[in-house]
This record gives sequence, C-alpha cells and structure tokens, in this order.
Amino acid sequence: MKKGTWYGIAAFTLFGFFPIYWKQLDHVPSVQVLGHRIVWSFILLTGFILLTSRRNIFREILKKPKVLARHAAAAVLLGANWGIFVWAVSAGFVIETSLAYFINPLLSVALGVLFLHERLRPAQWAAIGFAAAGVLYLTFLYGEPPWIALVLASSFAIYGLMKKTSPLGSVDGLAVETAVLFLPAAGYLLLSDLNGQGAFLHTGLLGDVFMIGAGPVTVIPLLLFSAAAQQIPLSLVGILQYITPSMFFLLGVFVYNEPFSPARLVGFILVWIGLILIAADGVVTSRKHAAAQTTS
Repeated sequence: MKKGTWYGIAAFTLFGFFPIYWKQLDHVPSVQVLGHRIVWSFILLTGFILLTSRRNIFREILKKPKVLARHAAAAVLLGANWGIFVWAVSAGFVIETSLAYFINPLLSVALGVLFLHERLRPAQWAAIGFAAAGVLYLTFLYGEPPWIALVLASSFAIYGLMKKTSPLGSVDGLAVETAVLFLPAAGYLLLSDLNGQGAFLHTGLLGDVFMIGAGPVTVIPLLLFSAAAQQIPLSLVGILQYITPSMFFLLGVFVYNEPFSPARLVGFILVWIGLILIAADGVVTSRKHAAAQTTS
C-alpha cells in the first residue's frame, strides 16, 4: 500500500476520534474550547511554517487584500464550524455530526454545479437525489430539519468552495485563517479569565493538557491529510474521508448510547446509498482516466 494511502487512513482515523477528545472537555464552556483550539492551532502552525522556511507567508498575504479577504471570510466559517461541532459533541449529538460529514461531500458536489459550473454525471445526480431524500425524510420524522447536521455540512462545504480557488496551500491557508481568529480568541480567553470564568489553569492539570492539546489534535491530522492529497488520487481521498463520519456514527451509537431508532436509520441509509453511488462513480471515472493516459 502506498505511503500516501496510510497518511490518508491515519488522518481520517484521527479526525474520527474527535468526539472522544472533545468529550474530555465537557466541563469547559464550548466557546472557551473553541478559543483554545484556535489559539494553540495558530501557535503550532506558525511554528511549523517557520521551521519549513515559509516565514514570509503572513507578510505576503498582507500585500494581497483580495486573498486576505477570502481567507478572513473562510476563517469565520471555519470558526463557526469548529464551535458548533464542539458544542454538538458536548451536548450529545455525535450521531447528528456524523450525518453532517456524510452529507458534506454530496453538498460540495452540488455547490460545484451552482458556483463553478461543473457538470454532473448521472450517478452524481442520483447520489444528490438520495441524500436530499434522506434529509427530507429525517425532517418529516422529527418535524424539523436536522439543523446541526445541515449547518455543519453547509459551513464546511462553503469553506471548501472558498479554499478551492485560493492560491494558498491548505496548511498556509489554515495558518492565515487562525491568524485572523487569533486576536479575538485570545482576547475572549483573557477576558474570561479576568472575569473569573476562565477554565485554563483553574480546572486541573489534565484539563489544561487537553486544552493545549486542542492545537496538535487539530493540526496533525491536517498535515497528514495534506501529505495524502499530494501523493494519492483525489478519488481515493474522497473514499477514505468516509472513515471519519463512520467512526462518529459508531461512537454515537455504541459508546455514547445516543438514541437511534430504526425509523431514523432509514434516513441514514438513503444518504449512504448516495455516498456509495458517488464513491463508485469516482472510482470508475478515475480508472477510465488512467486507462486513457496509458493508451495515449
């Protein structure tokens, strides 16, 4: 197996353990957890950039106001996504977060059609149809849309759309985005501490370690993902990414014992059928391109 494949498996498996990690910080307000995730991620990413001789990235981005504005907007979406995810895990909605990341790739395909004028193959249209049917079914079942899943999926899909046309790589881009969020996050944490509501250094050593660890926990899987994306086909990356929501789903059902009725399973099955269709279409298309290249 290629090294890039192992990088991808490692990245998405580490992402899949996120609910277990954030559950260790249930005693910390979700907004403070988000603040620590931003602050420590920025510090770690900045250190990584300095070590890899890309010291001028922040200076260069200031000379490109349009690129900076794009990443500032992306930073807001990313911060919202991170914050809602941490809150949802703490509040006992791990299964619904899994639905978000099952829906996300299908929503990304739909955004590609709407904004990038991409053309879909029949299997991709069918996949989106099944996913939409699954969401509509769950909406009918609950009497309201699965808001957590839809907000998480749409925020991350739009974030991905904005990043797709950026000249910055994923690591450099995330460094800029966490830089945009750093001062508000650090200011909020400092203000919370001055008001006597800060958790850091006040809730025990283990909690402090987990808050500091929010940086490495966020950045290390990202670096592995970036390495995988450079070495293996995107179609394979797309298939491997389903490791993460599958782990969320299994953790929610079997570890955290969240309610999951057979009726609710029907909605998930419709989404899963869509994922199978789009994954199979990606594999077939990739093989056709590879065969065309070898014969040309």
